[in-house]
Amino acid sequence: MTESIPDVTRHAASLGQRHRFGQISIEVRRSASLSLRLLALAGALAAGLGLSALALVLVGVPAASLADEFITATILDPMNFKAVLVQAAPLMLVGLSAAMAFRVRFWNLGIEGQMIFGGIGATLVSLLHLGPEWARLPLMGLAAMACGALWALIPALLKLRLSVNEIISTLLLNYIAYYFLLHLLYGAWKDQDGFPHSPSYAASELLPNLDSGVSVSLLLAGLATVLMAYLVMRSRAGIYMRFVSANPGVARALGVPVARMVLMIVLVSGCLAALAGFVVTSGQEGRLTQSFFPGYGVSGVLIGFLARNNPIAAAIVALLMSVLFVAGQNLQVFYSIPPSTVQLIQAVVVMSVAASDFLVIHRVHWIRSRA
Repeated sequence: MTESIPDVTRHAASLGQRHRFGQISIEVRRSASLSLRLLALAGALAAGLGLSALALVLVGVPAASLADEFITATILDPMNFKAVLVQAAPLMLVGLSAAMAFRVRFWNLGIEGQMIFGGIGATLVSLLHLGPEWARLPLMGLAAMACGALWALIPALLKLRLSVNEIISTLLLNYIAYYFLLHLLYGAWKDQDGFPHSPSYAASELLPNLDSGVSVSLLLAGLATVLMAYLVMRSRAGIYMRFVSANPGVARALGVPVARMVLMIVLVSGCLAALAGFVVTSGQEGRLTQSFFPGYGVSGVLIGFLARNNPIAAAIVALLMSVLFVAGQNLQVFYSIPPSTVQLIQAVVVMSVAASDFLVIHRVHWIRSRA
């Protein structure tokens, strides 16, 4: 053999599996170069998109039409491209929310609940007519972020003070937020038309669109991306986050304020998710509804995972996912593709990228047995 079993064990190998023609040896890499990571990611995306194309062909989409549907009809068509940009803004924000929380090992699965309270905070300012009309929109955004941060504070304190698993607490808080939303929309905030939604926002309370077709919400998401990138890459907090992500125990021993960092970043994550709720209610719905948030929580987690918790990459992945969403909607309309097929495509791409992590983290050897 070219490498002995003790050597594999010393290099933290996790598996040595026998086959008919030899032995597969798998060892953990000490480090992975950027070129290897990019190559693995590109290969995973190519494999995922190839499998997705095959799935679409099997359900009736002509193979020759795939490029037209995803490029010509989605990106090059002005109306569809505007829809991509509008959809990209909340996706960028929820992706940033997940990525920031994940950087401090806080698995925030309560993005939808924080979005709900963001919409509730913005609507409260609208219903009470707080502040002058010219300042109403900024006040709605600030109220949304404050409510989202307060809702994210609950699982953060539960984890830091009582060691409650945040996966459980954030998921359960989503249900509480949802039923509180229904309580408002079927109760005190029900519109006069009798349907379970709030009264429409005034014209001054709606996020405007620029003449170029780019929504102001996209500019907000871009600004949030720049701020998070600076926080991660250029600030002392970014250095602390790297220590906390690598090993919280060692970070604490080195004097890093681990609890304070986790609390701060979780509040930032809640603010970003709530800002996404504000963007959807004020920029798309024009009022608070009971269906403005579903799906964004899962999408945010997927974006954060695919972006490797990098804010700039999260914005790029969110834009690509927005293209996928709009193209999926077109496929549902013109080819009667069920929504489950679009979800299948997303799952295939994510699983392909997840599988590529194995090749990045591990080195695989095929060791031939001596005759």
